[in-house]
Amino acid sequence: MATQEEFDFEAFKNQAMSDLYSGKSATGTDGVFAPLMKHLLESMMAGELNHHLEQDKLNGISNRRNGKTTKKVKGLNAGEFELEGTRDRLGTFDSKLVPKRQLIITDDLEGKILTMYAMGMSTRSMSEYVRDMYQMEISASEISRITDSVLPAVQEWRNRPLDAVYPFVFLDCMFFKVRVNGQVETRAIYNILGVDIEGRKDVLGLYVSENEGAKFWLSVLTDLKKRGVGDIFIACIDGLKGFPQAVEAVFPQTKVQLCIVHQIRSCMKYVPDRDRKAVVADMKLIYTANNEERGYQRLLEFEEKWGRKYPLSCKSWLDNWLNLSTFFEYDDAIRKVIYTTNPIEGMHRQIRKVTKTKGAFSSEQALLKLMYLVIKNISRKWTMPVRDWGLAMSQLYIKFGDRIFENRAAHEKH
Repeated sequence: MATQEEFDFEAFKNQAMSDLYSGKSATGTDGVFAPLMKHLLESMMAGELNHHLEQDKLNGISNRRNGKTTKKVKGLNAGEFELEGTRDRLGTFDSKLVPKRQLIITDDLEGKILTMYAMGMSTRSMSEYVRDMYQMEISASEISRITDSVLPAVQEWRNRPLDAVYPFVFLDCMFFKVRVNGQVETRAIYNILGVDIEGRKDVLGLYVSENEGAKFWLSVLTDLKKRGVGDIFIACIDGLKGFPQAVEAVFPQTKVQLCIVHQIRSCMKYVPDRDRKAVVADMKLIYTANNEERGYQRLLEFEEKWGRKYPLSCKSWLDNWLNLSTFFEYDDAIRKVIYTTNPIEGMHRQIRKVTKTKGAFSSEQALLKLMYLVIKNISRKWTMPVRDWGLAMSQLYIKFGDRIFENRAAHEKH
């Protein structure tokens, strides 16, 4: 069986990194990923021809390879490039992958080749898929090297410039198992989901650390500032100790909203089953109050009723009230968005659907490239602004209008 000329993955990665840093586009005509697409298509077409000739032989038909053929094709994402194939002597072979008269590589085909990994398929499953579909052998290690080709794009995306102003930013962590020097260790992935002035969601950053802590969050926020973020109106976070102080250190004007859902879960750890229903009902009176004054009054009533029995639950509400009550300053259009970190947790649930069968990742790079591809797929659906964004923006302009214009002007000047 004839084999394709060996593709130099290491040279491709080095050249891709160099091209991306010099400003060359990852996609489009002569884009960075065009050589990879060309190699994959030619390899798969060679596999199709091998299968065609084997079928002819089984049917008693004498047929063989008969020279090369080339044609210029255009991919929707990979740009335009020369595709080289092999003819058969009888002229009966026609690639199902790229038929003779087809000059455009469809988006569906590119998706199969470049985003199978983002669907959560293991390299072994991908290898089996390619063999079944195209009668071509690609080892799991080769597929792993192919998926490594996205790493330059990951780095470019993680370092891209950001907007000057984000009305809302949600910050939260996910935890994964990663193999390090033969041992399985835990890694924290720090995710930042922003909502821009137009009301559209965007993942602003993706960071890796050995664990979650306010000190590392400080470095994450500092990186956002270096990448152009001048102001965040409201940062929605969980109850990690020192987290509000880390936000204030980098963005001193930012209001912090602690997640109410996290607060309830944290408090309920100290409440046995017999009282859970009653305690939850009384907590609900606190965060559903019409305004902060009424909410605080409900909190004092809650403390009076349950304080002796569950002092830690009540103390947590009282100690964190300043950052738990931020959402009371706004009406429902904004309250519904910021009172919980559900927007970023919803994204995490979608990521988990892909990663739940992965076990331990082979490396931090393997974890990052899959996270990047999954996030890119998820974000394609974020085409519309947050619900009732017009009403929300009206309130934000009244409260933060000067800061919007000041930071935009400073960003453009810079």
